Amino acid sequence: MPTKNVAKIFVPNAFFHVYNRGWNLGKIFIDEADYRYFEQLLARHLSPQSTEDTNGKAYKHFYPEVHLTAYCLMGNHFHILFYQYDESAITRLMTSLMTAYTAYFNKRHKRRGSLFESTYKAVWVGGDAQLQHITRYIHLNHTGYAKWSHSSYQDYFNNTRTWINPKPILDLFSSLEQYRQFVADYEAVQRERDSIKSELYGR
Repeated sequence: MPTKNVAKIFVPNAFFHVYNRGWNLGKIFIDEADYRYFEQLLARHLSPQSTEDTNGKAYKHFYPEVHLTAYCLMGNHFHILFYQYDESAITRLMTSLMTAYTAYFNKRHKRRGSLFESTYKAVWVGGDAQLQHITRYIHLNHTGYAKWSHSSYQDYFNNTRTWINPKPILDLFSSLEQYRQFVADYEAVQRERDSIKSELYGR
């Protein structure tokens, strides 16, 4: 049987929740340098301005075909919400991102083989209610979500990183404070569900 959400059908002008975890629940981010490198790859691919390597060769650049709307990096998994204008954009972006990160991680930590459990998963997100909910689900992944630096939560209130675009979500709320409360109101529910998952799957 194929793994759920591995066989992906992408459409243009749509939001997708993309996620993956480490092989056998292993770590994909061991220390601060790993988190930063993954975020550097996201910035390289998704900032409005393209960048070049030390030889003057342009890195692969997917803006404005794809916008990153929300994300959270955890020790053994990640969640990202993308909006794509071109139906192949996320596929091309994720191929580049995961190949580059795996090569970096294996070299730095002196290992070989697959880093991730499988190819990434992707779920189409349709409708305002589902879109609102998936962003708080992503942001609440970390128990210290309000201060966790490797997510987009703080960017919703002080957006200084140009490769993150929270506007489509914030436009669904009357104020920043309403979004803050929307996330906080769901924290107890998500923690209970996290506890159940941990008991069932040993995570």
